[in-house]
Amino acid sequence: MPSERSARAAKLATVMIPTLVGLAASAMLLVDYVLPAAVFCNEGGGCAALKQSVFANIGGVPLPAIGVFAFVMYGALALSRGAWARVGLALVSTIGSCFALLFLGYQVSSGVYCTFCIAADVSTLLIAVAAWLRMRSHWEVPARSAEVVASAVAMLLVVAAPITAGRLITPKVEIPGIVVAERARTPKGQIAIIDFVDFECPFCRQTHEVFAPLIEQNKARVRVVRKQVPLRMHPHAMDAARAACCGERLGRGDAMADALFKTPVDDLTPDGCEKVAVSLGLSIDAYRSCVQDPDTDARIKADTEEFKAAKAHGLPTIWIGDRQIEGAQPVEMLREALDDALARAGS
Repeated sequence: MPSERSARAAKLATVMIPTLVGLAASAMLLVDYVLPAAVFCNEGGGCAALKQSVFANIGGVPLPAIGVFAFVMYGALALSRGAWARVGLALVSTIGSCFALLFLGYQVSSGVYCTFCIAADVSTLLIAVAAWLRMRSHWEVPARSAEVVASAVAMLLVVAAPITAGRLITPKVEIPGIVVAERARTPKGQIAIIDFVDFECPFCRQTHEVFAPLIEQNKARVRVVRKQVPLRMHPHAMDAARAACCGERLGRGDAMADALFKTPVDDLTPDGCEKVAVSLGLSIDAYRSCVQDPDTDARIKADTEEFKAAKAHGLPTIWIGDRQIEGAQPVEMLREALDDALARAGS
């Protein structure tokens, strides 16, 4: 009957509309997570900041990819008939809602908001409400209806459209002034790698572990410039930053940085950093004089200001050629960026 069918189609919309919104938001976020520069998110907005959070990747998988999978699953269950589909949608959307509330709570507590993230999280909550209402009332989707076909096609389009746009639109990459300046100081045929670091940052330490061998393989063509950004949340970061600056001043910058990254975090104290300096053969008097020199703290402050001027959001932030890489990324991404920059420098 037309009226009954229309009523079922309207109920289907209560699930499918938030599914399509959440799927579109997740697909756009995924494009921005994969590309070196954002296509959909505002430059310097909350999306970029949350991209560096602990929730950005789960088990090495970008969170938006998990979101796309989840919303596709919600949609598939919403378009299926039978008790198993009703119960399944209620259960998986409830699990998804727990994570959505966690992510929303993180944004509120951190004061950093991402419009696309909020859209996906709120959509998940709405789907869960609709799914439980559907299960309690035992209503089914219209069988073989145009609404079901249209919903399936819409799901395909809201995923395909952002991916297509990401391939066609060239993101505008704004090269910070500090990167331009360091490039100008780099000898011809070499590339400058500008690395904003905090030696206590777990993501910086993780990145150094996989990136250092790649740099070593190409050390004749690479000039590494480290900028110190010790975060206040890390109690030993400032001492390690002073040690790194003094290692550079005394001619052992790369060795000092490598040693600091390998030193246990709890040992990055003034005494611990001094032991590292001694192990590298540095003059202890010269090292102590450097650490106490006001110019050392002034250098660290200047590096931090350059980090802010570059509109970076998280650590590590590494510029390799025209590519900015933020946060702990797979070694494949680092290798690709390095190979591309070296190829351009040699052309």
